[in-house]
Amino acid sequence: MTDAPRPNDPATAQTTCDDVQRLGELLAARHACISITTFEECYALQVLNEVAIERGTNLRVWSVTVGMRDGALAGAPPVPDTDHPAAALFSLTRDRVIPMGITVMLDLCGHLRDERTLRAFREAVDARSAAGDTIVLIDQCPDLPPAVRAIAARFELSYPDERELEQIIRATLRKLNDERRITVDVTRATLSAMLRNLRGLTRRQAAQVIASCVCDDRRLDANDINHMLAHKRQALGSDGLLEYVEAPVSIDDVGGLSKLKLWLKRRQDALSDEAMRFGLDAPRGVLMLGVQGAGKSLAAKAVATAWQRPLLRMDVGALYDRYIGESERRLRDALRQAEQMAPIVLWIDEIEKGFASAASQSSDGGLSKRMFGALLTWMQERAAPVFLIATANDIEALPPELLRKGRFDEIFFVDLPSPEARRAIFAIHLKKRKRDAKSFDLDALVEASDGFSGAEIEQAVLAGLHDAFALRAELSTGHVLKALRESPPLSVTMREKIEALREWSKGRCVPAD
Repeated sequence: MTDAPRPNDPATAQTTCDDVQRLGELLAARHACISITTFEECYALQVLNEVAIERGTNLRVWSVTVGMRDGALAGAPPVPDTDHPAAALFSLTRDRVIPMGITVMLDLCGHLRDERTLRAFREAVDARSAAGDTIVLIDQCPDLPPAVRAIAARFELSYPDERELEQIIRATLRKLNDERRITVDVTRATLSAMLRNLRGLTRRQAAQVIASCVCDDRRLDANDINHMLAHKRQALGSDGLLEYVEAPVSIDDVGGLSKLKLWLKRRQDALSDEAMRFGLDAPRGVLMLGVQGAGKSLAAKAVATAWQRPLLRMDVGALYDRYIGESERRLRDALRQAEQMAPIVLWIDEIEKGFASAASQSSDGGLSKRMFGALLTWMQERAAPVFLIATANDIEALPPELLRKGRFDEIFFVDLPSPEARRAIFAIHLKKRKRDAKSFDLDALVEASDGFSGAEIEQAVLAGLHDAFALRAELSTGHVLKALRESPPLSVTMREKIEALREWSKGRCVPAD
């Protein structure tokens, strides 16, 4: 049985006034049907309850386990013989004494695959609309039949803002303390950091993350900031769309990319309030083109490190779904969630693979073009401080609209590392394997690695380590040189393609190094 929303439930401790207002406007516009796709059913019901109170109208709630009942009263008895969806819809159509109001139907979507139930639904919508009512569908699945999508107005619940998240923290801690005493040692600065880490989560997810941090030691303090981030990664990892990526601790852990580093340093203060008062807009994004394995992914991490922002990677491949309209919704949800988590760095790796069909005659019914159009619109109109980094290997597969000036603050070309960059890369990877770079002939390694990418240099160090370990010897310059000689670089096996890419980048891109 689905009870009326509970005011003391931490996950629904407070509604967002914006949700109540926006939903009220849809009802005032006399929409016959409204569709809400969400996992936060209790919160959606609470919003509808507040809207019904504000409008002075009745609220009815139907579910297949209970039937139709008064949604404003917890534990209200159901209307007899209305548990079957077709029977409930038939009663909405034929019963002339049902008072005006809002009818909420929970998880009806799956039942509408039955043609008789679908027919009963359409008749019920017409009948209640004529009476001035609205039918609201709350489902976890957005797969509505075309006939329903044609008449249903889509409504998206907001993510909680920092004010609401603070209320959720307080409500969750009160509930936990009632069960068993807990200790709270949180300064205002610590609370602000916690609120930033909770942004982008749903109300229920936020309450669960707080409870998970407290359950072990019955304490909430500054040490739980990183715990919150870890739990948040788990919560966001469930849908596979946005993934946290660990960035290097220091920008010094990134070899080469000197011009990119200088560009980042000059714009680091542009994120401050002082810069906004000066008239500067926050940097919006960069496009990284270049040789495969040359360090574009590392460049994305360099941005997050230099600006001390969380780095999230969007899996474009996971956006595509077999259901009509679902792919577009998943993209909107991912971008919306990124905005709620701002300020962040959002990384779209190998963007040309996700939207390749948008650059040509697509065989996917125009899905790639619609998805790409939605991304371009978001890039142009977003107001949240989300810095977008897109990386690409194949310029021919990129839609030309993406390369137009104004889409990104700058387009960088990441070439194979220079001798100075290769020296730094060797030193970094030797240090990561607990070796002193001064014990190696870096001049010989730099000369032997001409044409190697950063990724190939790392693999040469690893291969040398394997050889040394097999011989039960200490790693030496000779082991790494041997690995370099035995593995030809990509610049040799794909020389023509790389030269063409370099030629194209001249005058079009800024060298990253």
